[in-house]
Amino acid sequence: MFDGKILCVALTSVAAAFTASGTASAADLVTYQLDWLPGGDKAPIYVCVQEGFCEEAGLEIKIEPGRGSSEAITKLATGTSDIGSAGLGALMAARATEGVPATAVMSIFNMGPHAFYTTADTGIASIKDVKGKKIATSPFTSSNVFLPLVLADNGFSEADITLTKSDPGALGPLLMTGQSDAIIAWLTDVSRYTGQAKEAGKELVVLPWADAGLELYSAALVASDTFLTERPEVAKRFVAAFKKSLEFAYENPDKAAAAVAAMVPELSAEDVKGSWLDASKLAFNEVTETYGLGALDADRLQATWERVAASQDLDPASLQPEDVVDRSFMPASE
Repeated sequence: MFDGKILCVALTSVAAAFTASGTASAADLVTYQLDWLPGGDKAPIYVCVQEGFCEEAGLEIKIEPGRGSSEAITKLATGTSDIGSAGLGALMAARATEGVPATAVMSIFNMGPHAFYTTADTGIASIKDVKGKKIATSPFTSSNVFLPLVLADNGFSEADITLTKSDPGALGPLLMTGQSDAIIAWLTDVSRYTGQAKEAGKELVVLPWADAGLELYSAALVASDTFLTERPEVAKRFVAAFKKSLEFAYENPDKAAAAVAAMVPELSAEDVKGSWLDASKLAFNEVTETYGLGALDADRLQATWERVAASQDLDPASLQPEDVVDRSFMPASE
């Protein structure tokens, strides 16, 4: 016979079990927007998921790939995604020209990733030495925007170099075969190009633009204004979990690489680790020691905007840098 009391007890037990198991069923969904495809430089968000930092914060994470900061900012501004990584310079330009409803809440990389890569046999030992040389770059890298400024800082212009644009995958071969004297690439790729140089029997030389005066913030944690306004406590929990994940990834590069490889099986942990070790230097450095991890220093913000405005021929008065950031979502310093 059917026993209603037994069914009632059973249902009560199931409900109690769900309650006792934690808040998984009630976790807040957060859509995280990457500014590019998954890779080692994106390790912190994968650590947040795999190491349980986001789960501990009562968060369920959905990760969306991207195709550049402009696309990422558009998705954040329209509310398609809640929070994610994007270039702070790109956000500043978008706020100045379009008034996009998105805000930076934390710095991820406090240094620009831009650099010239060359080989020792070219004789190029400083940025001044690229004058008169053949340079290859990707058509869509944000480095191209800052190239005229870097060259001007060193006393010459694009007219003094032979610049060609090639597929990103062709840059390494162009350099290693001598078809280009130098290439423009990010510091997140040092390990990859070092390996290519070794295979070609050459010594890689890396010339960071930051060492030549291009001091600015690059990747930041950028959020939809709607997300920040409507779910501020969720945003605070996420930022705290992300910061914890960033620190964990820096201290545990093998686990960080494993976290990415576990969720993106087409990437090998070995390649991810090399990329993360390169990228982590943009987050943990002398700037971090001075201002703290994730900090958005007012003077550096101003310097970043001045460079962005100059590179894109924008009126410096069209934006107050402080208007694009909100530091209140960062956890209090310990």
